[in-house]
Amino acid sequence: MLLDKIYYKVERLDGDYAYLGREDNPSEETKCVARALLPAEIVEGSRLLYEMMEYTLL
Repeated sequence: MLLDKIYYKVERLDGDYAYLGREDNPSEETKCVARALLPAEIVEGSRLLYEMMEYTLL
C-alpha cells in the first residue's frame, strides 16, 4: 500500500482542509487532508498523485 500510486481530485477546499476524491473509485467517501500536507497551488478540481507518502500536483 505504501508504494501504490493513488490519483485524487480536489473535490472541495474548506479552510485548512481539502477533501479529496479517488479517481479510480469515485463512490468512495472523500478523504479529508490538511492543506499543509498538499502543494500550495491546489484549487478545487486539481489532480494529485499520492506516492510514497507525498502528494504531487499533476
